[in-house]
Amino acid sequence: MTTGFYWDERCFWHGGGNYAFTLPVGGLVQPLAGGLPENPETKRRLRNLLEVTGLIRNLAASSAPEATAEDLRRVHPASYLDAFKAMSDAGGGELGLRTPFGRGGYELAALSAGLAKAALGDVLRGRHRNSYALSRPPGHHCLPDFPNGFCLMANIAIAIEAARAEGLTERVAVIDWDVHHGNGTEAIFYDRADVLTISLHQERNYPMDTGEASARGTGAGLGTNINIPLPPGTGHRSYLEAMERIVLPALARFRPDAIVVACGFDASAVDPLSRTMATAETFRLMTRMVMQAAAELCDGRLTLVHEGGYSEVHVPFCGHAVLEELSGSAATAPDPLAETLRLRQPGPGFDAYVGGLIAEMAGLFASPA
Repeated sequence: MTTGFYWDERCFWHGGGNYAFTLPVGGLVQPLAGGLPENPETKRRLRNLLEVTGLIRNLAASSAPEATAEDLRRVHPASYLDAFKAMSDAGGGELGLRTPFGRGGYELAALSAGLAKAALGDVLRGRHRNSYALSRPPGHHCLPDFPNGFCLMANIAIAIEAARAEGLTERVAVIDWDVHHGNGTEAIFYDRADVLTISLHQERNYPMDTGEASARGTGAGLGTNINIPLPPGTGHRSYLEAMERIVLPALARFRPDAIVVACGFDASAVDPLSRTMATAETFRLMTRMVMQAAAELCDGRLTLVHEGGYSEVHVPFCGHAVLEELSGSAATAPDPLAETLRLRQPGPGFDAYVGGLIAEMAGLFASPA
């Protein structure tokens, strides 16, 4: 069986708003040619690298239909969707925080969600061994009625709810290794026992008021939300330790019938929006770990949905490493920053400090909520 790869050039055309990095232009903030860090180039350059190395020929690459109005309404209230559509039709604007869009932005966001929906659904139907959705705009910060952090629709939640509505899945685990807290996905499933949400993130990065380890769900969902806030400077070894000591045991306890990864590459050591020290090899090995867990727990059913990652140079190599693992392809793209990032990794003292934090959290999550 193949690895499905879902992408669409139209998603790269999403844009709008006048920002300089994360600041609205005006006053003393001068316009910036690149605008927001969330721009099409990281995604387009990943797609280009797959073409140049030939790896894309080992993938089942396709687009997908937009998520339907019914799909969207399972997660987002009609009031939000109607306001979004009206502003989109009128030329664009901004409904939330750092979520500008132009004319047609509603349809592009629905297309991004549709890529995630197809990627998960086709794995659950047995059409692919695993899959990757190169979604844009991203989704993991989007609340049901408030978009923020570049995210306009909750892509992963929409995909999960669509699959559940079709009877394709009952218990889904979401692992979010984007460097920013997956607050939107957390909020949508916070009181649900049928979806396990796990977020590894740099503490107090974005949002700055969510993502504490003490937030473990509520009601029926108590214990099915896990936050792993990591300090700035966390590197390759500690990311793998967090996976081994917290993420994999949580998956084994929950026993999902499918796993979805919110796959952001902004934990990269050269990302402009984080201060963590992950490498392309970090993402490769985390993917390998999750693939092994999926093989043991849910017949390998695994889907990755693209989220953040803002280094135009490094994201393509991180993404290529992940897709090499998913597909088993022999096409490689050696990371040109590998040696530099190896030398910049934290020393044993700092790793031991972070390891202590991870051990403390592992004990917390292993106990009843």
